Amino acid sequence: MRVHVVSDVHGSVEALRSAGDGADVLVCLGDLVLFLDYEDAGGGIFASLFGADNARQLVALRTARQFDAARTFSRGLWASLEEDPRVVIDAAVRAQYAELFEAMPEPAYLTYGNVDVPALWPEFVKPGHTVLDGQVAQIGGRTWGFVGGGLRTPMRTPYEIDDEDYAAKVAAVGAVDVLACHIPPDVPGLLYDVTARRFERGSAAVLDAIRDTAPGLVLFGHVHQPLRSRVRIGRTECVNVGHFRGSGAPFVLEY
Repeated sequence: MRVHVVSDVHGSVEALRSAGDGADVLVCLGDLVLFLDYEDAGGGIFASLFGADNARQLVALRTARQFDAARTFSRGLWASLEEDPRVVIDAAVRAQYAELFEAMPEPAYLTYGNVDVPALWPEFVKPGHTVLDGQVAQIGGRTWGFVGGGLRTPMRTPYEIDDEDYAAKVAAVGAVDVLACHIPPDVPGLLYDVTARRFERGSAAVLDAIRDTAPGLVLFGHVHQPLRSRVRIGRTECVNVGHFRGSGAPFVLEY
């Protein structure tokens, strides 16, 4: 069995189109949408509406952890639009999803990232796409558990949920061979982004599940440039599958 795994696609339509080449199945761990590009100020929904200079300023404020100032700055820009910002964002996200799901290979198993909008996915998934969140699937004779989304942060991205709700999804998955999440377990080395120079949030519930049920493999993304991309906890190998927008290459798993 050959499985290709991607995470943090962030608008990379053409790379996604070929991500399943040579694989029996593709697994996508979310973050399809590109709202604000931290590496290319001209990329993403925000820059398309307000320009690269304003996008660069927002990135600078967020990187400096000046989240209140960042919200005040962006709120002023959204207020300058003649249309309802919610309508504008909804249309832009739908346009990205239309391209991304058209390019998404089949068969594929998917879960959500923290910047995704789960309510919109049913409009775009194809017959060969299986969307799972707090659910399990058999892939090549192994049990995979999927847990999507992220935890609450000052960023206030679209699919952030309370710790208790996230833990309930992890519990619903139970003991599996492969635990596939968008965010990492709560291990500092896996959470620190060396480029952004900050810790992202990880899941204590996933870490507890590793200690309690010892899955053979835990796969995740979310941290684009992690201090450590792989750690072992007991018999469990924890692997960041990589920033797909940056690499254009899937993580390859064979068994």
